[in-house]
Amino acid sequence: MSAAYLLVSHGSRDPRPQVAMEDLAKSLRNKLENYSNYDGSSSVLSPTKCDYLIGTAYLELHPQPLHEQIVDFSQKVIANGCRHLKILPLFLLQGIHVTEDIPEEVELAKKTLAEDISIELQPHLGSYFGLQRLMAKKISDISLDGKIIVAHGSRRVEANRNIETMAISLNAVAAYWAVSPSLKDIVTQLVADGKKKIGIVPYFLFAGGITDAIAQSIQDLKLQFPMVSFELYEPLGANGELIDLIWDLMQ
Repeated sequence: MSAAYLLVSHGSRDPRPQVAMEDLAKSLRNKLENYSNYDGSSSVLSPTKCDYLIGTAYLELHPQPLHEQIVDFSQKVIANGCRHLKILPLFLLQGIHVTEDIPEEVELAKKTLAEDISIELQPHLGSYFGLQRLMAKKISDISLDGKIIVAHGSRRVEANRNIETMAISLNAVAAYWAVSPSLKDIVTQLVADGKKKIGIVPYFLFAGGITDAIAQSIQDLKLQFPMVSFELYEPLGANGELIDLIWDLMQ
């Protein structure tokens, strides 16, 4: 691998997303170690060195601001003989965090590090088509007559349009947690259209407080619409398919 990678996620008070992030990074390090051992053209990488080639950082709810996390990881990368760092935002929506907050933090880190290392900010995870394929597999049940993708939602209208475009391609309808239309709005609309079996996929990377709240809201909807069957799917999660997708992006 010619570059080190820093995986950046939002950060959460709920410990589950951070545990999942660390599991994801560990799986990618294992793939890197195995790939190095298999690929005779490169030197064999030890597990310790893999730790310095794939790291994690958090935009919010971390003791350090993101730019300091980037600087700390970069210094470890440099000490292990690598001079190129790629930052991959594991964000699904192109909201304010992706368009403004993360780039600003990266620029602050670059000023501190000067010419010591080349830092390249990659497109956010949600911009890759492979993610849509993973969503399609989750919601492929042909017995469903209504499908809803629930995303966080953004103040940036363009970010929400991208979710709506994906939903249409999956024969689904988009709903949002933070902006309109809400899950309840869309369910009410589908029920009015005569839908009897509705599948709901949270468009979130990992389980956490919001996915718990979505599950609770579905329990409330079941009481409101007892004649309708609701199927709640898991968020994307640090499964093999997501790991393979991110690995492909790193090649």
